[in-house]
Amino acid sequence: MTTFLASPRGTELWRGACDSLPMLLGAAPFGVIFGTLAAPSGLSMAGALGMSLFVFAGSSQFIALTLMASGAGLAVIVLTTFVVNLRHALYSATLLPYVAALGQRWRLPLAFWLTDETFAVVQHRYGAADASPFKHWYHLGSSLAMYGNWLLWTLAGVLLGHSVEGLERLGLEFAMAATFTGIVVPMLKKRPMVGAALAAAMVALAARDLPYKLGLMLAAVAGVLVGLYLEERAGEAK
Repeated sequence: MTTFLASPRGTELWRGACDSLPMLLGAAPFGVIFGTLAAPSGLSMAGALGMSLFVFAGSSQFIALTLMASGAGLAVIVLTTFVVNLRHALYSATLLPYVAALGQRWRLPLAFWLTDETFAVVQHRYGAADASPFKHWYHLGSSLAMYGNWLLWTLAGVLLGHSVEGLERLGLEFAMAATFTGIVVPMLKKRPMVGAALAAAMVALAARDLPYKLGLMLAAVAGVLVGLYLEERAGEAK
């Protein structure tokens, strides 16, 4: 193991995991909150762990819990979480040039493990000027760190939820909002990005009272459309 970590592949793997540490800390309270909310929402311990293991999508998992607690049907839950996760298609399109040459045994697991946090970390590594052929190992390191971290804190939340009353009311979910802020703000360097963020924020606030988290979907669509429009305008101006 020591020999592998000292190799170029192992070095990239370890760097990816280490560079994801701030994201791991930010996601930890989010995982705990999900675990504590599972039982009150009607999800068993096995169901909560299974959702984190096979779905692995924090925001969608919370939305699914909310819909389950409100008695929504399976079709509504699946469709809503699907739409919320459509933003990952944008992440995939951004990273595609860097992983296009990889085989399916790499691309499939990396696609499953792709999260907001991992995307924020690995896009900087892929965009670095050096010509390392093992940047996908960095991607893998970040992915595995985030995946293991989420499973661990989901388990901790489930166990705490059964032993500590009122834990879900402590406001720990604020850490995830801070994490997403840390992801988004460094990216706001160009007009299309700023415009997309502002449009999404305004629509999310205006539509926050819509049922089934439809406001989030509308905000995502608005952000994408405004970003594409401004990007096109910027291209025409050159």
